[in-house]
Amino acid sequence: MQQLFVSDSIPRIAPMFRFQWEEIQNCFVLLYPEGMVKLSQSAGEIMKRCDGESTVAEIIADLNRVFPEVNLNTDVHKFLEVAHENGWIKQK
Repeated sequence: MQQLFVSDSIPRIAPMFRFQWEEIQNCFVLLYPEGMVKLSQSAGEIMKRCDGESTVAEIIADLNRVFPEVNLNTDVHKFLEVAHENGWIKQK
């Protein structure tokens, strides 16, 4: 199966979603008209970098700078695929 998000892809949050820190939930969330998706810490770290400007390679490089103890390449690609399947992100 071919990866949808390759190194030079530029992911962005889909227009119907709003990404924000939710103090009450103590986590990042995606808000949409029908509700809310609570994100894990790692999902939140990836989503906050899906700004429509950064490439997948830049997102991975930034995460590797912040979390140098783990190689996040595979995890980031897997999450981006899931987020795209759920309609949370699009490619610019």
